[in-house]
Amino acid sequence: MAGALDGLLVVSLEQAVAAPFCTQRLADAGARVIKIERDGGETARHYDAAVQGASTYFVWLNRGKESAVLDLKSPQDLALFLSILGRADVLVQNLIPGALARMGLDSATLTARFPRLIVANIGGYGQDTPYASNRAYDMLVQAESGIAGLTGTAEEACKIGVSAADIATGMTAYSAVLEALIARGITGRGRHIDIAMFDVMADWMAVPLLHLEQAGRETQRHGLNHAVICPYGPMICADGTLVVAVQTNAEWERFCAAVLLKPALAQDDRFTTNPQRVANREALDCEIAPIVARLDVAQMIARLEAGQIAWGRLSTVQDLSNHPALRRMSVALPDGTSVSLPRPPSRDSSFASGAVPDLGTATARLRAEFAG
Repeated sequence: MAGALDGLLVVSLEQAVAAPFCTQRLADAGARVIKIERDGGETARHYDAAVQGASTYFVWLNRGKESAVLDLKSPQDLALFLSILGRADVLVQNLIPGALARMGLDSATLTARFPRLIVANIGGYGQDTPYASNRAYDMLVQAESGIAGLTGTAEEACKIGVSAADIATGMTAYSAVLEALIARGITGRGRHIDIAMFDVMADWMAVPLLHLEQAGRETQRHGLNHAVICPYGPMICADGTLVVAVQTNAEWERFCAAVLLKPALAQDDRFTTNPQRVANREALDCEIAPIVARLDVAQMIARLEAGQIAWGRLSTVQDLSNHPALRRMSVALPDGTSVSLPRPPSRDSSFASGAVPDLGTATARLRAEFAG
């Protein structure tokens, strides 16, 4: 089945996670993605060797791309790079700040030379801020943006357990590139896009920021409990833990009746509205915890289902590996073997992924294709 972006050529100067995530999604949609790497390969090739000798991050984010090794400080390789850009639709890059500009390839120059080219620059911080030159890695941006400050227990802040800043930035860049492609279809002209990881995380922080600046209330860490909705968090049963979400007063009444078997509790003055339940969180926990502790997980689920209350299991990675809702696909590795990965969202069972490229396998072919 043809992809929505079949016929589009994307060039990437990328490393690690954020930019490769963006171009991976473009490749999944049918675009041809040429990944320019330095001698020795980009950073993520060397994070680990857990996938039959290949890096987990690289296998996840680089399937279906073509790898070419170029030295852009070499006049010959720079000329080849510019020749490729002359036919390209999109350039995605997340080199250190100023790297392209030092080669005379800043965004303004590129879009002037290649008017239809969309240039997507992914960095850590806005280039009009004092942090413009700061190096930015996922955990650092989670910390700087306040995300880590809201994550964890009351006693200890934590990072999110996956590369949330990188992944969210890659998703944002992907949508921005698609917007630019739509606009180019109307105007005939490309544009340059700047995506900062900090901006993406700051956007995610809008709700706690509004609570602080508009209501004078600083959001605290509550572990697995929701900061502003209650009860919404873990409930410890006799043989395991469920995460339960009660978001409306109607759900609260059903929870009291069907799960706690105490319908009168819904009318307790301390708990009748969500703000009251949040203000009296500890007292509410004292009402709920002893009842839930006497139930096993199966009994708790039966009561939650009877009350039409949302719930989820507190899963481990092993649980995810065996999860009945996990939809998978097979991806070929450079050595010809294959590995199972989660199928990308929005792709159906007919989706076929390209292979993970070995370093530089497309270099000679691209030199011939784009010579002159």
